[in-house]
Amino acid sequence: MRIDLHTHSRASDGTQSPAELVRAAAAAGLDVVALTDHDTAEGWAEAARTAEETGVGLVRGMEISTRHDGRGVHLLAYLPDPTHPPLLAELERILEGRSSRLPAMLARLRELGVDIDEDDVRRVAGDAVATGRPHVADALVDLGVVADRTEAFRRFLSAGRPAYANRYAAPLEKMLRIVGDAGGVSVIAHPWGRHGRQEPSEATLAELTEAGLSGLEVDHQDHDASARERLRGIARNLDLVVTGSSDHHGSGKVDHELGCNTTAPEEFARLVDLARLAAARSGRSTPEVVGA
Repeated sequence: MRIDLHTHSRASDGTQSPAELVRAAAAAGLDVVALTDHDTAEGWAEAARTAEETGVGLVRGMEISTRHDGRGVHLLAYLPDPTHPPLLAELERILEGRSSRLPAMLARLRELGVDIDEDDVRRVAGDAVATGRPHVADALVDLGVVADRTEAFRRFLSAGRPAYANRYAAPLEKMLRIVGDAGGVSVIAHPWGRHGRQEPSEATLAELTEAGLSGLEVDHQDHDASARERLRGIARNLDLVVTGSSDHHGSGKVDHELGCNTTAPEEFARLVDLARLAAARSGRSTPEVVGA
């Protein structure tokens, strides 16, 4: 059984529609795929219809932008009730932050001599719920300024680079509670992958587990063999679910093909069981795994 629990569609910063993504998952031989667009459930309905047509199991989720101890942490929230008012309020604030920093980034790029405006970004963003750095990167590719998203982030858009602009991200512990109250379960995405630091530490992860964390995304392209081994040990010590995922973005992210990392069936079963317990505790109407 092949299970990929982290992918993106055009509802955020992927390059495929939700339907195209699910069909691609079927073609890649996946049995289960999770749609985890950034800070939105917009693609869920389309993905669910296609999953029923293709027979691929679908886990509905989202990747939420959070902050902890001054650094960004991406939180994968699986199977929450997307109508839970506190969750909706935080997602709206995060999405507004994504969109509102666009003028600042474009102004900084123009100061650097790059002829770019909001129309250039909208042209490549399509029907994304909110525009963000990946769409600016795609516009830079489209304009011939850079070769790909990787170069755009390296030269201009990553933290510390000349066109970077900060934005709102939800406090991590607050979001863990909100996801739990919405009947969902939370997994930290690529915890040691962003800046090559082994943070959050085991002690911090223990505190986050007490706050409601359920798992760690261990098998990810941003983690080398050593990081995976250490994270797997931490997960074992803290009784956290271990997931593996592609973090697929279509053609927007190289070396992240569907199924390049997968989640073990027994770990997936644990995650689904935890989601059912969270749903029962919350008393809310939460989505089931399509095809389960």
